[in-house]
Amino acid sequence: MMSLLKKDVNPNHKRDFLTLLDYSKEEILYIIDEAFKLEENPIQPILKGKTLAMIFEKSSTRTRVSFETGMLHLGGHALFLSSQDIQLGRGEPVSDTAKVLSGYVDGIMIRTFGHDKLEELAKHASIPVINGLTDLFHPCQALADLKTVYRIKGKFEGIKMAYLGDGNNVAHSLMIAAAKVGMDFSIGCPQGYEPDQAVVDKALEISKQTGATMTITDNPVAAVKDADVIYTDVWASMGQESEQNERLLAFKGYQVNDELVGHAKDDYMFLHCLPAHREEEVTASIIDGEHSAVFEQAENRLHVQKVLLKELLA
Repeated sequence: MMSLLKKDVNPNHKRDFLTLLDYSKEEILYIIDEAFKLEENPIQPILKGKTLAMIFEKSSTRTRVSFETGMLHLGGHALFLSSQDIQLGRGEPVSDTAKVLSGYVDGIMIRTFGHDKLEELAKHASIPVINGLTDLFHPCQALADLKTVYRIKGKFEGIKMAYLGDGNNVAHSLMIAAAKVGMDFSIGCPQGYEPDQAVVDKALEISKQTGATMTITDNPVAAVKDADVIYTDVWASMGQESEQNERLLAFKGYQVNDELVGHAKDDYMFLHCLPAHREEEVTASIIDGEHSAVFEQAENRLHVQKVLLKELLA
C-alpha cells in the first residue's frame, strides 16, 4: 500500500481530501490499514506545533470531537471556528478566508452546505483542505464505514452493502467507497430521492474496473436481499427540516426493522452514521440490537481521520 504523500512529485504540492473520487483503491486501503495501527498506538506527537482550523457552518458531534481529539493525540492543536465567529459568516469571500487562514494554520477542515464552497476554499488555500461534510459528499464518514466493515467482515470483495433511504451525501460517498474497494452496493430509495446521477455514473465507471456491482431500486426488500451490511441515515438531513412531514410519507416502507432485515443474511451488520431517529428510519430493536455496530463505526471516525491528518499535515 502507498502513502498518500508518495504520489506527489513536488514535495511542496499540497494534497486535499475533498472526495474519495480523488483517491485510488490503494490509497483508501492504506488509510484503513494505518487507521488500525493508530488505533493500537493512538498517542504520537507527529503533528507537534501544527494547527488545524475547523470551520463549522453545520453543527456536529462526531466531526468536531473526533478531529479535535485526533489533533491532540497527534501532538497538534485544533481551532473551532463557527461561521458566526469568523468573517466568513458576515460575507467575507471564501477566497479571502482561504488565503488568510493559509498564513496562520497548517490545514483546514470545513463542514458546510454547498460543495462548491469547499472547492472554492481548496482552490485558494495553499494548505490542505479536508471535507468534514458537504451536501454532496461525506468522505470521512465513508472511510470510517469501510474500516468498520473490514474489522467485522474481514474483506470487501464478495460483501454486499445495502443502503436504505435518501440518496444523500452519505449515500454518495458510500457508493464511491464501495466501488473503489470492490464491494457490491445496492440502494433502496423512493422515486424522486435517488442519488445524484453524476455520482452514480462515476460509481458505475469505477465498479467496472473493480468488479463491484451497483444497484438502485425503489424496492427495499430487493435492496437488502442477501445483504451482509445494512445501512441507513435520517430521512431529513440538516437544512431539510421543512420537508420532514413530506419525507416521512415518502419513506414509509423503507424503515430498517425486524421484518426487513429478515431478507438479509443471518449474520448481517447494521450501520448508521448518526444521529439516529429511533422508530423513524430504524427501530430501536435493530440499532440497539446484537447486529448493530454503530458506536464502533462512530469511533472509527477518529482513527481514519487521524491518518488523514498525519498524511496531509505532517
